[in-house]
Amino acid sequence: MTIHILDDVTVDKIAAGEVVERPASVIKELVENSIDAQADKIEIEIMAGGTSFMRVTDNGIGMDNKNARLCILRHATSKIQQVDDLMEINTLGFRGEALPSIAAVSRFCLMTRPKDADLGTVIKVNGGRTDEIEDVGCNIGTTIKVEDLFFNVPARKKFLKTTTTEANKINDFIIKLAFSKPHIAFKLINNNKMTITTPGNNSLYDAIECIYGAKVSEELLPVEYIDEDIKITGFITKPAIIRSSRSWQTLIVNGRIITSRVIYKAIDNAYHSLLPKSGYPFVVLNIELDKRTIDINVHPQKAEVKFEDESRLFKAVYTAILEAIKPSNNQQLSDFAVPIADKALHIEEKPSIPPKITPKQTPLFTANHSTSSEFSSKPKQSMQDFHKAQEILHPSITTSTKENTFNQVKEDKASFDFSAEPDNNTPQMKSNSCEVDVKEASNLIPIGQIDACFIVAQGPNGGMYIIDQHAAHERILYDKFAKQTDKIAVQPLLVHLFLDVGSQEIDLVEKYQQTLYELGFNVELAGQNQIRLKEIPADIKESDAESIFREILHSLMQLHAPTPQEIRHSCLAMTACKAAIKAGDILNITQMKIILNELAHTTLPYTCPHGRPTIIKFSTYDLEKMFKRVQ
Repeated sequence: MTIHILDDVTVDKIAAGEVVERPASVIKELVENSIDAQADKIEIEIMAGGTSFMRVTDNGIGMDNKNARLCILRHATSKIQQVDDLMEINTLGFRGEALPSIAAVSRFCLMTRPKDADLGTVIKVNGGRTDEIEDVGCNIGTTIKVEDLFFNVPARKKFLKTTTTEANKINDFIIKLAFSKPHIAFKLINNNKMTITTPGNNSLYDAIECIYGAKVSEELLPVEYIDEDIKITGFITKPAIIRSSRSWQTLIVNGRIITSRVIYKAIDNAYHSLLPKSGYPFVVLNIELDKRTIDINVHPQKAEVKFEDESRLFKAVYTAILEAIKPSNNQQLSDFAVPIADKALHIEEKPSIPPKITPKQTPLFTANHSTSSEFSSKPKQSMQDFHKAQEILHPSITTSTKENTFNQVKEDKASFDFSAEPDNNTPQMKSNSCEVDVKEASNLIPIGQIDACFIVAQGPNGGMYIIDQHAAHERILYDKFAKQTDKIAVQPLLVHLFLDVGSQEIDLVEKYQQTLYELGFNVELAGQNQIRLKEIPADIKESDAESIFREILHSLMQLHAPTPQEIRHSCLAMTACKAAIKAGDILNITQMKIILNELAHTTLPYTCPHGRPTIIKFSTYDLEKMFKRVQ
């Protein structure tokens, strides 16, 4: 077989394959060129998902006739001159490959005029061959039209998706670009319909609101973090507002939109215990680094960059997100509710939910007001109610066992404990450190219960709040367990549990025995395929010990090389889930107040440890709209 040199047309088509993957790739290159040309207004128009027609018009500096002719040649660029410039790149483009690659696989038209010229230049290229170059009257800036993409490469064209899919990819890219350059006014026209428009007033908040609306912008949390030469700014949303993919997560490094496993992992870890496995929050992070510590020339589309110190960047992003999520001192419980109008932004939760307990003759709506007079007038019934409250809100171990065997762990249990003599409906909550008046701690006023599952409360400014009693109590218990730095309070089992397990479970127990011990599970090998459980956390029932431990082992098996943090979260979440009150448990107003108070004092009250929302909000306007009182 004879070796020969390929002709320029063939070379251009091959090179185009690396740069021009689909219509969105074309739009990316053209719009980034407009940004590099200092444009502050950019209009994009597409037809048929960009497969038949694309146009990008900007008001940038434009090009004279000489530069216009050069820009369609391979490796012709104004952005770098030598290899050392690669370490000091200030522009989005720099390789000089985009325009000739696009022109090689489409019908291409470039029209441009600089500010100091009376006439502009138009250049038409058909499949890599220049057909026309002439002077023309046009506006200052540049307009590029691309038609019939891949008309001369049919093999590439058949791999394109539907026009809707291709249009969505362009739409997603323009959204991310608008967030990365809020000082630029963007317009996207799809099939003669305006789909995106941003103000270009240098406000990221306004850009987000223009694209996603007030319902998202109202739930934004600002991110501001500086650590020496690392600066991180942007916005994230509360954990209850999520999607099932990372499509609305935007990462910007030194003005460039990228993807990064390191940064994604830091975001996921910061939201740890707040989201379901398949849930991703809205994130826009603008990260500024020393240009010498990153390499952007490692990917054909420049979508990925290489960081000099990934561990330091991971820590910075993790800390920045965590600080933004944590409630400020002046926030109240109502601030963490999810607006009901945002229900389309919530994905369906997948974690297992304990089966609902069906009490006898459970009313659909209850509003039990226990007072001291009721206790005095009905002493027998009041004691039954008191013990029932203890059983519901403090589900640990049986009374006899608790009194006779495990008195040493009483003070360590921080669930809910009621005074035996309530005083005028003003209960006191006991904790390890101090007593707090529940009426002062939460700004929500409980009204009653729906279906023995949801607490209904009124907000400080009207509206209705619905609290999932199980999810709320889960979060309360999870926070309690997580704050215990030493081994958590345990209860020894009088009769040890012997569990038959497989080889995988044996390996897990051997590998994580010390971690399980610190989390309250004292377990050891008892035979070839048997383990012995000697102690369990004090807040779970002995009857639930086997099922909980088996579920913990099962969840650990689903994790690939779990980190200590993931193991701890899995164990604590499972323990909190099993120990929490269930749907079907009837609560009185006193108990509801304590739940709301405890939830208000948690570190992250947005969701349960599995990522389900704890509070849903119906504003007064929402209610009025439902009843047609307003339009």
